[in-house]
Amino acid sequence: MNIAPAIADISINEDSRVPKYKQIVDSIIEGIARGDLKIGQKIPSINELSEECYLSRDTVEKAYRLLKEKKIIVSVKGKGYYTARTDLISKINIFFMVNKLSSYKMRIYNSFVDRIGVNGHVNLFIYHCEETLFVKTLEKNIGAYDYYVIMPHFKNEKMMHISNTEEVLKAIEKIPKDKLLLMDNCKPSISGKYAAIYQDFENDIYHALTAGLEKLLRYDKLILVYPQKSVYPYPLRILHGFRKFCVEHSFDFEILNEIYDDMGLQSRDAYIIIEENDLVNLVKQVREQHLVLGEDIGIISYNDTPLKELLGITVISTDFKVMGETAADMLLNNRKEQIKNVFHFLDRNSV
Repeated sequence: MNIAPAIADISINEDSRVPKYKQIVDSIIEGIARGDLKIGQKIPSINELSEECYLSRDTVEKAYRLLKEKKIIVSVKGKGYYTARTDLISKINIFFMVNKLSSYKMRIYNSFVDRIGVNGHVNLFIYHCEETLFVKTLEKNIGAYDYYVIMPHFKNEKMMHISNTEEVLKAIEKIPKDKLLLMDNCKPSISGKYAAIYQDFENDIYHALTAGLEKLLRYDKLILVYPQKSVYPYPLRILHGFRKFCVEHSFDFEILNEIYDDMGLQSRDAYIIIEENDLVNLVKQVREQHLVLGEDIGIISYNDTPLKELLGITVISTDFKVMGETAADMLLNNRKEQIKNVFHFLDRNSV
């Protein structure tokens, strides 16, 4: 069978667990990135691809719809589908630096890269909240990229969270402001007009707990498990927002460094948990002591994950996917706004 070159560039692996529509999307994006598919080249019609690759029409339609939404392909009435025009794809190189390689940061990164699509190349750098590594990495790459996306989270000698240091600010100031996007933490006082998408840590937790006030009023005491000294410390503004909420609503409250083994849990206590290990330890002890989650003991976890949703754990969380997508849109559309990302109280009956 003679297969047209454009069809040959679309690879479908029948044994793969990746959905076939996603395989079509990835094949066309990769073909363009490699140069195998030229800008403006005609690609198979839905019927042609469906017949040649033994795919359902719905599968191909879904793939083409996603490609059109990303502006990777365009449809010309009466003629067919073509890879996007040159003015729809402008290659940009993006420097993307995060403070740690957590599941949350990777969800931001992955949604950012997915939104950028074939419009650019993204290189990921990690500095582990270390000032020296951050400065050296940034200075080594100044001038080499079109845009710099940075998440500023650092730690001092006492392992406490800080948003910046004098050396960090000096390094960031060397980036042209029209090429800078601060993400997640917008605390550094950088001069000029630059883009930012951030969390407001103090007010976010305050307003999220306020949204869950009716449920929390069933409990006698609120306990925030905040790791005071961590390899990757959390903003102290989370503590400030928690205290503000408890004082305003007259809650008895306590702040712990961690969930200890054999705590001897007391009924009508509600916990706000930040780290995953503490969440696992607490749920385990609740079960071992035959307490009922959401009745005897309340649990709210900080930062959502698919697993927490599956297990029915109530969370207070920013939307990491939206953060990555918004950042990408700001770069692609050259917007110099400073936007607070959405933050939610998601009730799943564990409180």
